[in-house]
Amino acid sequence: MCGIVGYVGPQEAAPILLEGLRRLEYRGYDSAGVAILNGDVLTTVKRSGKIAELAEGLEQERPKGTCGIAHTRWATHGAPNQVNAHPHLSMDEDIALVHNGIIENARALKMKLTGLGFKFRSETDTETVVHLIDHAFKLGAKTLEDAVSTALLEVEGAYGIAVISLRDPDKIVVARNGSPLLLGIGKDGEYLVGSDAAAVVAHTRDVVYLDDGDYAVLERGGYRTYHLERGAVSRAVHEITWDLSAIEKSGFEHFMLKEIFEQPNSLRDVMRGRLLEEEGNARLGGITLKDDDLLKVKRVLITACGTSWHAGLIGEYMLEELARVPVEVEYASELRYRNPVIEENTLLITISQSGETADTLAALRELKSHGMLSMGIVNAVGSSIARETDFGVYTHAGPEIGVASTKAFTSQIVSLALFALYLGRRRDTMSLADGREMVHALRQLPEHVEHILEMNDVFRELAQEYKDSKNFLYLGRGYQFPVALEGALKLKEVSYIHAEGYPAAEMKHGPIALIDEHMPVVVLAPQDPVYGKVVSTVEEVKARNGRIIGVVSGSGAELIAKVDHLIKVPQTLPWLQPVLTTVPLQLLAYHLAVLRGCDVDQPRNLAKSVTVE
Repeated sequence: MCGIVGYVGPQEAAPILLEGLRRLEYRGYDSAGVAILNGDVLTTVKRSGKIAELAEGLEQERPKGTCGIAHTRWATHGAPNQVNAHPHLSMDEDIALVHNGIIENARALKMKLTGLGFKFRSETDTETVVHLIDHAFKLGAKTLEDAVSTALLEVEGAYGIAVISLRDPDKIVVARNGSPLLLGIGKDGEYLVGSDAAAVVAHTRDVVYLDDGDYAVLERGGYRTYHLERGAVSRAVHEITWDLSAIEKSGFEHFMLKEIFEQPNSLRDVMRGRLLEEEGNARLGGITLKDDDLLKVKRVLITACGTSWHAGLIGEYMLEELARVPVEVEYASELRYRNPVIEENTLLITISQSGETADTLAALRELKSHGMLSMGIVNAVGSSIARETDFGVYTHAGPEIGVASTKAFTSQIVSLALFALYLGRRRDTMSLADGREMVHALRQLPEHVEHILEMNDVFRELAQEYKDSKNFLYLGRGYQFPVALEGALKLKEVSYIHAEGYPAAEMKHGPIALIDEHMPVVVLAPQDPVYGKVVSTVEEVKARNGRIIGVVSGSGAELIAKVDHLIKVPQTLPWLQPVLTTVPLQLLAYHLAVLRGCDVDQPRNLAKSVTVE
């Protein structure tokens, strides 16, 4: 959610910190600030609102110094205003701290610190940590890292923090527990901190991902990593494999539109080197489980949140149909707080674009503690879920900057399809001929998506007609039901139009009461085994004067006279069709949002990566 940037090195820190914050704007925020050390001066500049306002403040203050930290805040504790913005300062204003996460015992800590004479300026939970560090210095800590590590022993909850202090200048101390944080290893005494690789990639491709319980010290002379319980530790240096251009708009008006149009390439990337035409199979190098152990899997449990959960639902249908293994899909936020029945030989699949989704990560850790075998489907290399699962599949979608997930979703669907193919062939539930047919269909997907994208103007015109609608209903059956859910979510996220996704057959069990001449209904009706049933649903909607947008494959002849608008997508196998029916819904949501004047890339109240519960 919130963004952290830090810099220590030979250059002026302010421009680098501001640039890093701009790279993290997509994560969602309501205020921003920086703190910079210069000799015996610690300058802090904070503003509520957008980074542009912080930039104006920096232009006025012109802080000098080569060591500093910066932050964009998404409010959890306390209103989104300048007082609650980060960095937060100690009482003597000689320690500055930025924080992502939630301090769960903040109330108890505040009572203790207030009793010790500390005074609080903000409503945030974060301020307790900076006062704890101050208190550790008062108790005799000699270095900033000693003060930070001592303070963190009293902290409960999730945090990614960066701290600087006049008491131990020209260094940054960072720590992580449940909130992502990485170190950027530059050249010539230049080191950076980021909550996301986007914050540092303009300066270095070499990064160190911190584990939970880690803290680190960054100085111009080098960096050191420690663990709160184990002392000095070594963490591997990873290379960022994508280019800076991947997080720029490249001529598109919005990141969301750019990422919708990147899907032909992102689909090619997720399949590159993984399709075996002759064998009718998939090669998944990240699946390290032996075939004998894979065949012992008797049940699959998929857990995820939001868009990734919708991908999981499609994966459920695929795995049951192609690999003949029973599958259950759970919201990670609910799974953690249930007492699920954990059966022997169950495989847990966790899906997350960022690999840092707090609820999904917590569910993974809970079930792994009970001995469950785990697999991750993630986009971010080096992320927590990627490192903590037993094996997995990278989606290789590249950075996704738009808050509303688009290319990551279709890459997740294809990743699940590859795994279903892989498992089905090994379990002998798919024949060689069926495997070859699926490989061929997978290879065609990028070209099919390109064909849909050529109709972009059609969706812009369609959006013009429906931009004043207050509600939408999305209907689908079988593989298209999760697509209906995803289409409704996209519309809600970016256009703020109320929308609901339903199984088409469930419409008459309640939602049909909503249908009148003012209700647009998006019906997903590709040529698949339940096509005839969906045509009957269209009849029911038409009889009640609903305005129907039909998304079909093939000719859609039975629907031409029954719908108000007919959108044709290419035909493919039923379990791959969701990739193609999803793209029109992404474009419709995008154009509706633009016409309604919404902030498409940074929708209100939303953050790209939900790293707090």
